[in-house]
Amino acid sequence: MEKKLVDVVDVSVSYDGQSGATKAIENINMQINKSDFVVLLGPSGCGKTTLLNVLSGFIKLSEGAVYIKGNLITGPGKERGVVFQQTNLFPWLNIEQNIRFGPDLQKKVDISKSYDHYINIIGLKDYQKHYPFELSGGMQQRVAIARTMINNPELILMDEPFGALDAINRNLLQDFLRSLWADEKFTVFMITHDIDEALTLGNRVLVMSKSPGTIIQEFNVDFYLKILNDDEYIASLDPEFVKTRKAILNLLQI
Repeated sequence: MEKKLVDVVDVSVSYDGQSGATKAIENINMQINKSDFVVLLGPSGCGKTTLLNVLSGFIKLSEGAVYIKGNLITGPGKERGVVFQQTNLFPWLNIEQNIRFGPDLQKKVDISKSYDHYINIIGLKDYQKHYPFELSGGMQQRVAIARTMINNPELILMDEPFGALDAINRNLLQDFLRSLWADEKFTVFMITHDIDEALTLGNRVLVMSKSPGTIIQEFNVDFYLKILNDDEYIASLDPEFVKTRKAILNLLQI
């Protein structure tokens, strides 16, 4: 049975400007269930990042409300973690220190087992004493993901986390994240411009309209499962994938 984690109710956000108020998103209603991987697609400037910032508690709502586990979101909270396109790793700290930064700052009990778990998951145990500048962009992003996950957030928010990577590293990180989510069963809300990325990572894909953005359609998909279960599977050759991709593309062009 699905267990609701996040409830977004009639949410709108407007920004004040010299020519008056501009509505960024309008009448957003959605739910995120525990262990969902929800990916949001939409045209540039439609309000995708605004909605992610609403969920993170970084911006104030003009209308509506957002709840996590039944509690009203009024600002940032430790139950939510954010992975940005730019990793924002601390250059003066090595990889181990970057990953442990949050728990160490909060003076949590010994997290050695948790740290060992994540440094092994991201495959960088041999690099834990290196500094960020010594790692590739893809490796840095794996560190950023581990740094978020070690805090055990209820919801991980991802703002185009692979957008700054080259095609090869992007594909490698997509494979990594897909397998990690399947194993760890954490909950993700991610925004991207890449339809293929959305369809092959998420189990739910939401499509937003042009600004002011609102959610116009949802697709429940399982292409990620086909990729995980079949080494020979090629999504672009799957008629259902092609059909779904075309439907989303048509929506984005409206």
